[in-house]
Amino acid sequence: MRISAITLPDSKRMEIALTAIYGIGRSRAHSILDAANIPYGKKPPELTTDEGERVRKECEGHKIEGDLRREIGSSIKRLKEIGSYRGERHTRSLPVRGQRTKTNSRTRHGNVRKTMGSGKKKLDKK
Repeated sequence: MRISAITLPDSKRMEIALTAIYGIGRSRAHSILDAANIPYGKKPPELTTDEGERVRKECEGHKIEGDLRREIGSSIKRLKEIGSYRGERHTRSLPVRGQRTKTNSRTRHGNVRKTMGSGKKKLDKK
């Protein structure tokens, strides 16, 4: 089953399979399936054509995949252009939402720093 150019995994339940689409998490998947009146445990190959169309129709009501990526990218670009603090943090690839950077923040920083010893060189005993 394909929704907005994404093939849903056949082996997973619908509530999990829908999360393969960018912009749909567990709670949104539940709301989509509730609106389409489909049980969470059904797998994509088990859906009838009518049920598949109802799920597609419900997904079209949300901003997902390319539209969502474009909107997020334009928001970040706007922050950079106006020179806001958050825009500067995005430009420098640092955490944007106030997290500490002395330790942690490896997701944004990359694994740049390596742990060093005490700084003292060990003397060989003679």
